[in-house]
Amino acid sequence: MKRNFLATALLIALSATFGFAQGGAEIKEDFKPSSLNQPGQEYPQVNSQGYARFRIIAPAADSVRVSLGLGGRGGTKLAKAADGSWMGTTAGPMDEGFHYYNVNIDGGKFNDPGTLSFYGSIRWESGIEIPAHDQDFYALKDVPHGHVQQVLFPSPSTNTSRRAFVYTPPGYFESTKTRYPVLYLQHGWGEDETAWSNQGRANLIMDNLIAAGKIKPFIIVMTYGMTNDVKMGGLRNFDIKPFQTVLVDELIPYVDKTFRTIAKPEKRAMAGLSMGGMETKTITMNRPEVFSHYGLLSGGIYAPADIKDKTKVKLVFLSCGSKERPDGVKNAAKALKDAGFNVVSYISEGTAHEFQTWRRSLYQMAPLLFKD
Repeated sequence: MKRNFLATALLIALSATFGFAQGGAEIKEDFKPSSLNQPGQEYPQVNSQGYARFRIIAPAADSVRVSLGLGGRGGTKLAKAADGSWMGTTAGPMDEGFHYYNVNIDGGKFNDPGTLSFYGSIRWESGIEIPAHDQDFYALKDVPHGHVQQVLFPSPSTNTSRRAFVYTPPGYFESTKTRYPVLYLQHGWGEDETAWSNQGRANLIMDNLIAAGKIKPFIIVMTYGMTNDVKMGGLRNFDIKPFQTVLVDELIPYVDKTFRTIAKPEKRAMAGLSMGGMETKTITMNRPEVFSHYGLLSGGIYAPADIKDKTKVKLVFLSCGSKERPDGVKNAAKALKDAGFNVVSYISEGTAHEFQTWRRSLYQMAPLLFKD
């Protein structure tokens, strides 16, 4: 009797870890290594349903948990195997796209040695990619590619040189007389100027749109928003003035001098995700003479009263995931449209406050920018 009970308990434990999802649905055993794994590493893995499976080598550990769980919350407890490794599968499928995660071993926080690291949550964290049904628009394809280059620009206000990454479209270096509009694109809280290229695939999105003839080429500039000294939940204490000075008075003149830009407000846009959206809204309201195209990607909304002179604004783009607050975005867009603004709203279906929402948002916004 005792033996049968133990066997049944073991079967239930293994089924919860490897074989069955919540509600009893069977998990398909078609797992493959994540596309973001280190070279030659088999784990983490993802399957066709969006489940993630992890294997951590920690033979002396007493407990191992991965921060990534069902819906990105709660985490995934791993079970120890006979060889000293720990394995486990998320309790449910993850949203499509990119996710940060870390590994907790006996209370300590570590990165998964099986996968690449990405700067988020104020640290370099492990990343995993859940294949998306619409991943073609940011896939690496055999098309002409632009360049993403690091630049160091002087910043007298901070008494140092600061870093930015600049995307120049295909043909930039060959057609030396052509000048381009510029989008200043900001990351979110806890991230830095590498996020839009590494996690967001912004350069590949642009390459594919240009190759398909869906947009006129433009430059993208990505720099650090000086946000990570503000703790999560304390964003109301963030002072925009230092970053506004760096962006408007230092970076933009440097870009206009160094690159072949069209240095006019009507050919200059600013957009950002999450806290980068808050920065975008604040700076465009404070300095309405600088930009003419505004984009808030899961980064708040504009009310008609926020924009004093609508003749200076060529486009307002508002977006979020369907798991965020889509009604707020839709209602704000309607109010702006009723007030006479050129406004477009976009809701990313099936995603939350995450990079798949923002990849899709950039894909939708880019063709709308700098139309004559």
